Amino acid sequence: MLISKRPNYLILKASLLLTLILFSFYLLFQLELINLIVESDRSKISMIILAIYVLATVHWFYVALSLDREISSIIEPKENTLIGRFLLNTDKNLEKNNLLLIEDELSNKHSVGYLAVDVLLKLGLTGTVIGFILMLLPIGEIKDFDPEILQKLLSTMSGGMAVALYTTLTGLVTSMILKFQYFVLDSSLSQTINHLNSEY
Repeated sequence: MLISKRPNYLILKASLLLTLILFSFYLLFQLELINLIVESDRSKISMIILAIYVLATVHWFYVALSLDREISSIIEPKENTLIGRFLLNTDKNLEKNNLLLIEDELSNKHSVGYLAVDVLLKLGLTGTVIGFILMLLPIGEIKDFDPEILQKLLSTMSGGMAVALYTTLTGLVTSMILKFQYFVLDSSLSQTINHLNSEY
């Protein structure tokens, strides 16, 4: 079996994407936008969203390194990788089934990331609901229309609206970025499996 040598750019793509993400967060920190979000969000859901995103990104980079080793084993098959064991296997009858199993095994590592994407989105929507609850709670306490009371009421309502908007924004942005990160892995895995399929 002859497997043609193909350049492997996954780790380069992952490193470049991680650098862009870190630089973006550095800019947001320097512009004090992250501080604004954290201080304005009384529910602290934005902090939870950012923490989950950081953990999911660490997992993503670890999976990218692992997948990069698998792709590299096309050129030099090694026993400690799934693709390496597949290429060293001489039983031609089982090869197609083994390739499907390898694809399932490698793509299953991405499921944690897609779960994190869903959790980030749901936490953002939960923050929206909590923010609206915080915004509407003071309305029930109105007994008369004193301008001072209304001014305090509007101040409290704007705090609730800030919670709703900032948690939604944080959840949406982090889930979109994380989904793109895992798309890069899925794309590389798909290209690798298609390349192996084309050799038979």
